[in-house]
Amino acid sequence: MLPASSSSSSSSSFSSPPPDRPGLMGVTFAAVVGSAMVLAAAVLFALLPGSLSEAREFRAARSCAEIGGSVAENGDCLSAWPATVVSTETGRKNKAVTHWVTVDLSPEEPAFRIGMGGDGPVWEKLAPGSRVTVFTWRDLTWAVGLGELRQDTTTKPGRAPTVHLAVGLALLIIGAVFLRGAGRLHRLRATRAPAVRASQILVPMAATFIAVGIAVTAAVATDRLWLVLLTTAAGCAAAWTASVLLVRRLGGQRTA
Repeated sequence: MLPASSSSSSSSSFSSPPPDRPGLMGVTFAAVVGSAMVLAAAVLFALLPGSLSEAREFRAARSCAEIGGSVAENGDCLSAWPATVVSTETGRKNKAVTHWVTVDLSPEEPAFRIGMGGDGPVWEKLAPGSRVTVFTWRDLTWAVGLGELRQDTTTKPGRAPTVHLAVGLALLIIGAVFLRGAGRLHRLRATRAPAVRASQILVPMAATFIAVGIAVTAAVATDRLWLVLLTTAAGCAAAWTASVLLVRRLGGQRTA
């Protein structure tokens, strides 16, 4: 007959086997994906200052009819040109729909196409022969007007920095979470830590999506960079703090 101590230790070893440690493939995958996302965010942020500067100059521009002189000749003011619609068409690329309108300013100049983006009040009423007003700044056509209606174009200054900022913040947040996850998996491989519970994965994922949503909303809602960054930082801090507290609470309830 086996000793009681030997029997109890044997049964406990069969009832609670040591948890499997994360594989090297998972650690590598999380590290590579996180690094790629952070690098892509850095590239977008590097392109941001020029776009933001252009957007600020556009918002500060005045009407050419008000100032005249050399500024109007250089195109640094807001111009309005009467034009005639030649044709309209709709294009699709990567599930994105862009409406195009071809206008003619004068018989001496060639007609050119303008991207109108999605549906809008002007696009819905355009037809060949319609008389419209083309609004330009420097070499950009930023809006098309029809009567009292006006619709922005796809080349209006300010659209690109908003997209760059929103995508860059989303990539930075998700990439940071992947890198943190890679570090955690590496520590689990190096030590015999308890197995990861489902709540330790699902709750941080939900917090990350909330943080990304806050960042993207802030980037779209305002063009003040400091306010976007402050809102994003506050949103990330609140979401991740709440996730840590919730994970600890769920872990305590499970232990109890």
